Amino acid sequence: MRVVIVGGGQAAVSAAATLRTEGHEGPITMLSAEPVAPYQRPPLSKKYLLGAMSLDRLMLKDPSYYGEAGIDLRLGTPARAIDRAAQRVEIDGDALAYDALVLATGAVPRRLPATMGGDLPGVVTIRDLADADRLAPAVAPGRRALVVGGGYIGLEAAAVAARRGMAVTLIEMAPRLLARVAAPETAAHFRTLHSDEGVDIREGTALAGIERQGEALAATLSDGTVLTVDLVIVGIGIEPAAALAEAAGLDTAGGIVVDGTCRTADPAILAAGDNAAFPWTMPDGSTARIRLESVQNAIDQGAHAARAIVGEVAPYAPVPWFWSEQYDTRLQIAGLNTGYDRVVAKPGARPGSLLVWYFAGERFIAADAAGDPRGYMQAKRWLEAGEGPVHDPLPG
Repeated sequence: MRVVIVGGGQAAVSAAATLRTEGHEGPITMLSAEPVAPYQRPPLSKKYLLGAMSLDRLMLKDPSYYGEAGIDLRLGTPARAIDRAAQRVEIDGDALAYDALVLATGAVPRRLPATMGGDLPGVVTIRDLADADRLAPAVAPGRRALVVGGGYIGLEAAAVAARRGMAVTLIEMAPRLLARVAAPETAAHFRTLHSDEGVDIREGTALAGIERQGEALAATLSDGTVLTVDLVIVGIGIEPAAALAEAAGLDTAGGIVVDGTCRTADPAILAAGDNAAFPWTMPDGSTARIRLESVQNAIDQGAHAARAIVGEVAPYAPVPWFWSEQYDTRLQIAGLNTGYDRVVAKPGARPGSLLVWYFAGERFIAADAAGDPRGYMQAKRWLEAGEGPVHDPLPG
């Protein structure tokens, strides 16, 4: 069986490696659009940008691994189209036949429209190694940065810029930080953390537009304020990289739509990682399709797709976990808080730490642990066991 994997990130590497450990002996080809061997993305906006992590430490596998495992890794080789009838993937000047195709194309950052100045020099996103390398010289002491977006992407970027000695303003159009992804208690904790580091946070404030002003940028906010800055970092979320699948006629509503075995409507094509929309049971028992944007999901779902190729049919049912690093604080998240209707928040075991526990009715569904790994591990164990408290997990 010939397997082609489109992508060069965590899900792609996990799928390829799992195929080999599960006994697949047929050819495996990985098509990565980037010119460098597969690497970790989360540290790009954190330790790598700060200069605390070298490129070789970013690598997911030693570059020699792919050849030794019989994986044909083709760098700088984007997939151009899928011919589903012929079961071929078109690349520049050639086409590759497949028996199974895994789309592990990840996601792309949302960008500001050109009409708002999104294409101006100095207006940047951070998604890949090239982005981080372009950004690094601009993140320097004494310069001024505007961060657009108060989600985890924006907050992490603000933390790095502030630690590098920049004067940082962060704007969020929603009434508070982390409005879509975390409880008010978690948001307030990180608002204080950033304010204490000197970040000027402006909630309920949108960006109206950006113009070039000599060597600087003039950013006009929704309240009429004009900020003169050297750099604008856009952290307004990501979108599934689903264009290849859409052009092939696959369902891409909210991501590449897959079933519990990671298969699309075309049984020869699977998807895994940030781009895949899979079935999820909500706290009320209903079923929805969700995407999970996390390293854990990319690794686990890539492996699940590989096992589906070799014959396993168990549905994908992860216990999600995430993390975010801001300054010296690590936020660890266990579970998925979608559908919560109540939280219990209290100080964690360490000074300055916080635990936020999410409930849907009497069911414990997720936890945020800021600076408290013990609380995180306890929550993760409960969720993995399918159990947990119905009231306050840690009374007293």
